[in-house]
Amino acid sequence: MARTTTRQASIDRITLPDLTDDDGELLRSGDGREAERYTGVDLGGRDLTGISFDECVFIKVSLHEATLRGASFAECLAVELHAPVLSAPRSSWRDVRIEHARLGSVEAYEATMRSVHIDGSKLDFVNLRNATLTDVLLSNCIIEELDLGNATVQRLELQNCRIGTLDIGGAKLKDVDLRGGELSAIHGLEGLRGATIDDAQLSLLAPLLAAHLGLRVE
Repeated sequence: MARTTTRQASIDRITLPDLTDDDGELLRSGDGREAERYTGVDLGGRDLTGISFDECVFIKVSLHEATLRGASFAECLAVELHAPVLSAPRSSWRDVRIEHARLGSVEAYEATMRSVHIDGSKLDFVNLRNATLTDVLLSNCIIEELDLGNATVQRLELQNCRIGTLDIGGAKLKDVDLRGGELSAIHGLEGLRGATIDDAQLSLLAPLLAAHLGLRVE
């Protein structure tokens, strides 16, 4: 029988043009911003519903309690984002790289992510329920709780990550590589179909799988 190989996440390289520095004071909901750099800007509490950023860079930007419902990010780089609470439901992320972010509660349910790389970041709770993820790479990250309930996920890859609780109840997974992740608990085991794990992870999951299937081990 031919061995099936898990396809890895394909992350496009981000090439940015010359950027204009912006202090963020004039940002408004529904704006379309392009080729701008935001450094040390505090956008906390701002209503940025439906805003779009194309080919932009964010450095040490605070987004605490900013409203980014329906916001769009395309070909963007973010370094050292900070937000104890981030609200971005139904947002869109395409060709985005996020580095060294410190985020608390992230509400991104029904979001769409394509070619997204998050590296070296710490996130407490990430709500991606009913989201659509394609080609997403998480590397060197600590995530206390990752909720992918009812999400559609294709080519998600973990590299050197630690995840406290992974919820995949009702999720549809294809080419999801969890081998580079340390997983403490998984909820919704039926959602694991389409994921790849290693022998050590299988051993840790054995008691959960037995309980899920109603097996008695003596």
